[in-house]
Amino acid sequence: MTKTVLVLVESVNEYLPILEDSGFRLILAPTPAMRAEAVATRGGEIDAVLTRGPLGLTAEEIGALPGVGIICVIGAGYEQVDLLAAEARGITVTNGAGVNAPSVADHAMALLLALVRDIPQADASVRRGEWRKVTRPSFANKRIGILGLGSVGMAIARRASGFDMQVNYHSRSPRQDVDFHYCATPLALATESDFLIVATPGGGATRHLIDKAAIDALGPQGFVVNIARASVIDTEAMIDALQHGRLAGAALDVFDDEPQVPDALKSLNNVVLTPHVAGLSPEASRDTVQMVANNLLAFYAGKPVLTPVHS
Repeated sequence: MTKTVLVLVESVNEYLPILEDSGFRLILAPTPAMRAEAVATRGGEIDAVLTRGPLGLTAEEIGALPGVGIICVIGAGYEQVDLLAAEARGITVTNGAGVNAPSVADHAMALLLALVRDIPQADASVRRGEWRKVTRPSFANKRIGILGLGSVGMAIARRASGFDMQVNYHSRSPRQDVDFHYCATPLALATESDFLIVATPGGGATRHLIDKAAIDALGPQGFVVNIARASVIDTEAMIDALQHGRLAGAALDVFDDEPQVPDALKSLNNVVLTPHVAGLSPEASRDTVQMVANNLLAFYAGKPVLTPVHS
């Protein structure tokens, strides 16, 4: 019997035929209105849900989908999926951990380069007919701190090593398979870094790991890049530091209330902003949807899923 997947994501339409070719029927609901209508009127048809971290799936929605046995999350983050409600129903949850790591790491380095070397402002000055020359820091022998040394963090570390940077990191525990320098706390990491890249999942456990103290430790010559989740950084403290010269610059691909971006950030010239696109590339999108298909096929064949998520 064909299984029906409710698709809440909006960014991988080109690759959804991978799921159809694997034998699944799709209900597309990429807007809040379509989502609410699908859950309310077609809830009994739905066997699986495809979502992403910020879109999530609420306990109320899970309760309205009596046939759902599996929730597949695109990307590594799953912060808005109610894992407790899923667990109470015996629903399997999977994510796409590691699949888009190369794309995210590329974007993180692109943001860091653009920020530190002041590329957006230089570009704008040339377009205005100016010939503005500003001396900016180089990368060799700088200390880069990576918060979260999972698949994305490791991919960033490898790229940073190619720029002759010293790699420091903090994660829940030291990794035994790397030679990078481990810092015991996020504050220690910030203290020992010139550039800080946030690459850890969102959620309550990582909320405001980069707080005012860490931002101040990074200091007026320090730069921060966030390609993970906005909640990991205290946004208000970061904006205040950027406004008052206590932080040299920030490059952000994620925001607290997407797609809303604080006007204060948009008004600053020491900030680079992108619309949560770090994980988007043709390769990453294709591989992410293929991972979803593989997890669904394994689940319905009674086999272990490839990337399970536990509460």
